[in-house]
Amino acid sequence: MAGNSFGEIFRLTTFGESHGPAIGGVIDGCPAGLTLDLEKIQRELDRRKPGQSTITTSRKEADEFEILSGIYKGQTTGTPIGFLIRNFDYKPSDYDQIEQVYRPSHADYVYDAKYGFRDPRGGGRSSARETASRVFAGAVAKQLIDSQSPGPDASEIRITAYVSQVGGILLEKNYSELDFDKIEINPVRCPDENTAAEMMALIESVKKEGDTVGGVITCVIQHVPAGLGEPVFDKLQADLAKAMLSINAAHGFDYGSGFKSASMRGSGHNDLFVSDRGRMATATNRSGGIQGGISNGMDIYFRVAFKPVSTLMQPQKTMDKSGHETTLEPKGRHDPCVVPRAVPIVEAMAALVMADHYLRNRNSKLNIP
Repeated sequence: MAGNSFGEIFRLTTFGESHGPAIGGVIDGCPAGLTLDLEKIQRELDRRKPGQSTITTSRKEADEFEILSGIYKGQTTGTPIGFLIRNFDYKPSDYDQIEQVYRPSHADYVYDAKYGFRDPRGGGRSSARETASRVFAGAVAKQLIDSQSPGPDASEIRITAYVSQVGGILLEKNYSELDFDKIEINPVRCPDENTAAEMMALIESVKKEGDTVGGVITCVIQHVPAGLGEPVFDKLQADLAKAMLSINAAHGFDYGSGFKSASMRGSGHNDLFVSDRGRMATATNRSGGIQGGISNGMDIYFRVAFKPVSTLMQPQKTMDKSGHETTLEPKGRHDPCVVPRAVPIVEAMAALVMADHYLRNRNSKLNIP
């Protein structure tokens, strides 16, 4: 199976299945000498783990990690970092019924079509359980970014994601109006108290109906220096889009003015250059901090749309492997809305992209005195 690795220099390869004994990964390309705060890594995993609240899956996993290689006395050695996250609360018998049946909108049928074989236990490799490995690697990437020179305003690069929409409930405020310290104070991870309460009520209502609902996560990357990204095929926004759309249930990506730009004129869309305390800046930021595929020093911001979770606690008509129509009866443990737990995954994937492009940019020019 190809497609299990992400990144060019800072590169992550993941392995494992939802209901196997463990998941894990290998990070290659992390420079030697990085002092890792292991408690920070665990905190990131805790943000993603199941069983956090009444609006998440009831599966209980500690998501505690084991480091197998690449770290000595708390520092990276420059060799591959191998890590493991064991599964404990898995119930493969919940999926006996779907071994011969395809779940609507899941990867079941297409895995069979591609490989002629699949692991039906929780979706196997296609399960969102795999994203715990991404969060581990993203936590390492965040610390790598933090260890480097600060951005143009002497602040460290900060990657922050939050829930900005659940179903038809939309957080109308711009990210600059929000207090990011309020993101983690509610289970929905929306930094506006009133909007969060509405979102929470909707998710709970949908859950009682045995249904699911989608939403949108907004991510902001602040204090990014100008010059990150490659100008042709590896544009910064292209790599961010690939990273986000590789997340389970992600169905859309836009950055800056996004699809709204299609209805605008150039005179109303261009970001005019201005001086900000002696450095180059723009009066507006419809470009979303990226021009020509390269960061321009302004905030990078983008949105990721997530579809409703495919597994419903309602009977659904479907087909079996023999081509016969049948009814799929609900079973298993699933999130009624994926977006609250996807917030740290979005941050992790953004961190992987930024760390990779930071390392790639070190070879962009000679520092000749």
